[in-house]
Amino acid sequence: MTRLQGEIARRRTFAIISHPDAGKTTLTEKLLLFGGAIQLSGAVKARGKARRARSDWMKVEVERGISVASSVMTFDYGDCTFNLLDTPGHEDFSEDTYRTLSAVDSAVMVIDAAKGIEARTRKLFEVCRLRDVPIITFINKLDREGRDPFALLDEIEQTLALDVTPASWPIGMGRDFHGCYDVIGDRLVLMKKGSAAGALELDSASAARCNGIDDPALDTLLPKHAVAQLRDQLPMARGLCPPLDIDAYREGHLSPVFFGSAVNNFGVRELLDGLARLAPPPGSRRACARVVSPGEDKVTGFVFKIQANMDPKHRDRVAFFRVTSGHFKRGMKLLAVRSGKSINLHNPLMFLAQERETAEDAWPGDIIGIPNHGNLRIGDTLTEGEKIQFSGVPSFAPEMLRSVAPVDPMRAKHLGRALTQLAEEGVARVFRTRLGSNWIVGVLGSLQFDVMADRIRTEYNVPVRFSPVDLHTAPLARGGRSPYAEEIHRQEPGRHRRRPRRHACVPRPQRLALGQDRRGMVRYPPPQDPGKRAGNGGALNFAACGRPRRQCDRRGFPSNELG
Repeated sequence: MTRLQGEIARRRTFAIISHPDAGKTTLTEKLLLFGGAIQLSGAVKARGKARRARSDWMKVEVERGISVASSVMTFDYGDCTFNLLDTPGHEDFSEDTYRTLSAVDSAVMVIDAAKGIEARTRKLFEVCRLRDVPIITFINKLDREGRDPFALLDEIEQTLALDVTPASWPIGMGRDFHGCYDVIGDRLVLMKKGSAAGALELDSASAARCNGIDDPALDTLLPKHAVAQLRDQLPMARGLCPPLDIDAYREGHLSPVFFGSAVNNFGVRELLDGLARLAPPPGSRRACARVVSPGEDKVTGFVFKIQANMDPKHRDRVAFFRVTSGHFKRGMKLLAVRSGKSINLHNPLMFLAQERETAEDAWPGDIIGIPNHGNLRIGDTLTEGEKIQFSGVPSFAPEMLRSVAPVDPMRAKHLGRALTQLAEEGVARVFRTRLGSNWIVGVLGSLQFDVMADRIRTEYNVPVRFSPVDLHTAPLARGGRSPYAEEIHRQEPGRHRRRPRRHACVPRPQRLALGQDRRGMVRYPPPQDPGKRAGNGGALNFAACGRPRRQCDRRGFPSNELG
C-alpha cells in the first residue's frame, strides 16, 4: 500500500444533519471532546463565562443560539482523521447545507427521541439519498422522557423506507437512563454523567466494563430492573432487525442506529468508534468528462463554500476546498478551470471552526481553506492543469426579494462592498436596477434577511433596513435566448429586440432577471457581449434592447418600471 492509499483509508469526511433543536451542535462539541480536539466542551446557550460551542462562532449564532452557516472541524481519533462538518438545521439556510452535503462521504442524522422524524430530517435524508450518501442515525436526548426505542426504529424504517439495525441500545430513559450498551462490540462501558459544558471526566482505568449481556458484572453495575429490561429488549432487537452489513450501509440501504444523550456524554464514544469502523473513506467523484479516483497522482478538487470575515480584524474571505484526488502540498500552483488562471496556494488553512492553522499538506477527503480575493466562486474546480469540471454543487434561484438601503446614506458605498462579499458566500443573490442605485437582495427564507441585516451591522458597521418590493421572482437564465424569446421570435421576427418591460437587469455573470408581479410572463434580456456590459458598481451600461442607455433613455420610461 502506497502512502497515498494509506492516507485515503484513514480519512472520514462526514456531515451532521438534523431538524433544528435536535442536538446537532451539542453532539458536534462532544465529538470534538471525545476526539481530543478540545479539552473543554461548550454549550449552545451558555451563560456568563461558560464556554460557548465552537461550531457556532459567528456573533449572530451566539446571540440567537442557532446555526446559520456550516463549520468545518478536522481532528484525529485513533488511526483515523475526521473532517466534521456541522450544518444549519433551519430551512431558511438549507442552500448552505445542500452544498455541504456535496463535499462529504457520509452523514450522521440526529433525531430527537421525543419527536422522532421531523420535516427537515425527512428533507435532508432525501437529499442524502439522491447523492447516495450513507447515513448513520443517532437518536439523541434519551436523558428526557421519549418514545419507545422499538417505535423509533419502526418509524425510521417505515417513514424513510430504510433498513435499520441497532448499533447501541439504551439502558432506561429519562431519569432512569444509565447509559448505552455497545451492540457492535457486545460490551458495556459505564462512565460518569457529564454536562452540557465542561471537561471530559473519564478515567479509562477505573471505568466499569463488562462483556456480553450475560456477564454477572451487569448485576452489580446496574439496578435490577434495568438489567432485566436490557436482557429482555436487546435479543428482541437483534432478532427483529437485520444484521449489520457494512456493504449495505455504504450503498445507502441500511442505517446503523446509535442511542445516547450528547449533553451527558452517553453514546458519543460508541458513535465515534462506529464512524471510524463503518464510515467509508473518500470515494470517486464524477466530473463533466470522467470519474476522478482519489488514488490519482494529480491534485483535483472543488470549492463548495466561501466564508467572509472569519477573522474580524481583517476583511478576509476563505474558500473551502475539498481535495478529491492527489497529494496537495503547500505552495502548489493549481489551475482554476472556470477562469483559466493559475493560483498560488502559499497559505492553505486547516480548520477547527473559526480557529485555523497553516496546512503543510492535504490528502483526498480533507477540506482546506484558500484565502480568496474574488478569484474563486462556489462550484469552481481546481486542478494541476487538466480542464475538468466537478458537478453536484447546487445553486438555487431566490424565492423572496427585498430592497436594502443604509440607514446613513453616506454609507452606501460600504453597503455595496458588504453585499458583494456576502453574495460571494452564496447566502443571498444581489441585484441592481438598470437605473438608479437601488440594491435588491434575494434569499430563500425570511430569516435570512434578519441575519443579513445583523451581519452587515456587526461585521461592516453599516446599519441597514429592508423594504418590500413588487418583484416576485428571479429565475436562472442558463444563457442564450429564453424559450419565451424563441417563441415570440418565430411569431414576430424582431420583437425580441425591443426593450423588455417590467424587469431589472443584472450583470451578465449573474445570468439572472427579475420579473414584476403584474406581468404573467417573466422577461429575459437577450444575451449581450460581456465586454460591453462593464458597468459602475454592477449596473449595466447597456439596456436589454442592446442600445446604449442614453438612446433608451430618450425613448422614455414609465414611472412604475424598474428599467
